[in-house]
Amino acid sequence: MTTDRRTALRRRYLNLGLGELAACLTFAVVAGVMIAPRLESAGDAAALWSALLPLLVVLLQAGTYWLLARSWVERAAMPTSLAAVYRAFRLLDVLLLAGGLVGVVIWWPENIAVAVLTVAVWAFGVVEYLNYFVVRLAYPAARWSTSVRRGQTPRLVLDLRNSA
Repeated sequence: MTTDRRTALRRRYLNLGLGELAACLTFAVVAGVMIAPRLESAGDAAALWSALLPLLVVLLQAGTYWLLARSWVERAAMPTSLAAVYRAFRLLDVLLLAGGLVGVVIWWPENIAVAVLTVAVWAFGVVEYLNYFVVRLAYPAARWSTSVRRGQTPRLVLDLRNSA
């Protein structure tokens, strides 16, 4: 372990954490201030928030993970109590995504554009979940297709495995 490597990783984790939290805040503000007020019915808004809530939760968990990981990177394993919390998140997020999909179906938007947006938001939540808990999907655009084919394990999952 070198101090330079740890410093670089801490900086990278800070950027990742703040980026995920900024994305969470941005999605919430855009939905709440710009989109929801323009929807034609309360059902459309309910469908949108049913799709968006799981995404916001996953982004919040991810941002928090990266910021907390700065304390143990290149130094120790993830604290076991925190690992237990993230193992629970892994299961609860699936239930939240399923519940979100049920909400989207129950309050299916009448407007096709709102329906497409709602499904896209929910699908993005699924992609974020997969990226953090199943297989790494986030890579630079130039090498995305070749990198995804490698099927790398996400950093969070590696930390969960190493904490036991």
